[in-house]
Amino acid sequence: MSNQGKQIELPASLTVRELAQRLNTSPIAVIKELMANGVMANINQQIDFDTAEIVAAEMGYEVVRPHAEEKAGGGLKDLPRWRQVIAKEKPDNLISRPPVVTILGHVDHGKTTLLDAIRHTNVAGGEAGGITQHIGAYQVEHQGRLITFLDTPGHAAFTAMRARGAQGADIVILVVAADDGVMPQTREAIDHAKAAQVPIIVALNKMDKPNANPERVKQQLADTGLVPDEWDGDTMVVPISAKQRQGLDDLMEAILLVADTLDILANPDGTVVGTVIEARRDKGRGVVATLLVQNGTLRMGQTILAGNTYGKLRAMFDFRGKKVRKAGPSTPVSVMGLRDVPQAGDLFEVVENERKAREIVAQRAEQVAQSAQRKQTISLEQLFEQMQSGDVNELRLIVKVDVQGSLEPVVSSLEDLSTDELKINVLHASTGNISENDVMLATASNAVVIGFNVQADAPARKLAETEGVSIRTYTIIYHMLEDVEKALRGLLGPEYEEEVIGHAEVRAVFPVRGGQVAGCRVLDGVIRRNAKARLKRGTKTVYDGEIASLKHHQEDVREMRQGFECGINLKNVNEYQIGDIIECYVVKEKED
Repeated sequence: MSNQGKQIELPASLTVRELAQRLNTSPIAVIKELMANGVMANINQQIDFDTAEIVAAEMGYEVVRPHAEEKAGGGLKDLPRWRQVIAKEKPDNLISRPPVVTILGHVDHGKTTLLDAIRHTNVAGGEAGGITQHIGAYQVEHQGRLITFLDTPGHAAFTAMRARGAQGADIVILVVAADDGVMPQTREAIDHAKAAQVPIIVALNKMDKPNANPERVKQQLADTGLVPDEWDGDTMVVPISAKQRQGLDDLMEAILLVADTLDILANPDGTVVGTVIEARRDKGRGVVATLLVQNGTLRMGQTILAGNTYGKLRAMFDFRGKKVRKAGPSTPVSVMGLRDVPQAGDLFEVVENERKAREIVAQRAEQVAQSAQRKQTISLEQLFEQMQSGDVNELRLIVKVDVQGSLEPVVSSLEDLSTDELKINVLHASTGNISENDVMLATASNAVVIGFNVQADAPARKLAETEGVSIRTYTIIYHMLEDVEKALRGLLGPEYEEEVIGHAEVRAVFPVRGGQVAGCRVLDGVIRRNAKARLKRGTKTVYDGEIASLKHHQEDVREMRQGFECGINLKNVNEYQIGDIIECYVVKEKED
């Protein structure tokens, strides 16, 4: 049967196996189509939207690109607060703002060296000597356009901010050493960036070294799903040498090119909202916080609320230490005036006055106290109950195994449990014991950590206990798969159906204290005290709820059958009419 003209919606990225399922074909057919287009991929490899679109088009499908808010997490309510604010602004009031960039990568691959090189060679509006203080973020200028860098290298800081709902960066620079290649921490950084739905640019560092092997590194990147643009992928790979300060202009150009493909917008006249980058208490100046404005314009003298603290701004400085009176979108500023030290990743907003701020802080403190009392672990057993209020359609997992040979079979077996309604989303999979970083990613992504033939180290267990993250370890694979399958059944939830079990007609109405009781005759079936009931008046249903009491000759009874008379009082119903029909029904689990 031809698929011509059939529409299909694809996410920003998915595995070859998932694409095959969506296209209703075999993974082998998809792999062959990818090879025909010059892409070598295995069944569990992540491919980007553009690559998936080509394959789908070749197979006769019309591809629909998901909306921006869906790509960011399934709906407006899943976006960080500052993105929600921007999404609610009138489109006519939105203008482009400078992209915000953070730098991730493996230890010793040159993250800090790159930040230093950018800061000293290309700081906007002044040379390196003009920098008088470190404020955790700064701006550079390239071709007359500003770029904001978060000076917090390391995916731990990036994920800690994401765990607090911040996700301050628009673009991630992944630093990979050309002489070392993709390392475990590189893979971790990639998974963290993908989980945050942030585009990645690869800075191929240390190209000046004689043993640099860029082609090998590009192949390793392609294996992780980051296919270089020169291989017809959509990941820009820029060769640089941070130490020699070579290729920095090319990297800036790449950032602006990626920024141009994104909707990096804000309303400078809109609601003021942003993120706390860092904060500390200074002996001479009190609390000093670095803020990144993400929408609106922050002005001197305004009262801001940041997490569980507040204060009136009495001083503002730009990243060079120069006093300023206002800061627009994507601008980092150092401020004084907060009463206490906020946490990195806290959202800040402008409020009317300090009295209003105090009220909100008191409310938040009460909410924190209440949530601490009822805090539950994100566990396989309780996942359905905890997520029932949202439109959840996936179970997110962090998977750690003992050896590389076990990794693909374990991940593949878990992903095979996915159904059309529910998806297993393995956010990160690697070898080694469960670490703090794994728990941090689980916290940020509301995921469960699963270990196969590994243990969780002491700091990871302590953090998991604090953050309410479930760690499950197994030594037998079918025990692990059985538990996850049970969790999926819980996520799907049982289907329910109504069964009408009886009808009663109102023959008389008796006044009682606070209302009325309906004197009824059971027409058919049975009326049960613990069942549900509808009060029908002609063709109209005037009530649907619970039976408050069921009596026979002034005695409470559990049920009344056809032909008997009884007194019925429906919960919260104070008025009955002769001729009303009470329909009794039960809700039960639907059988397969």
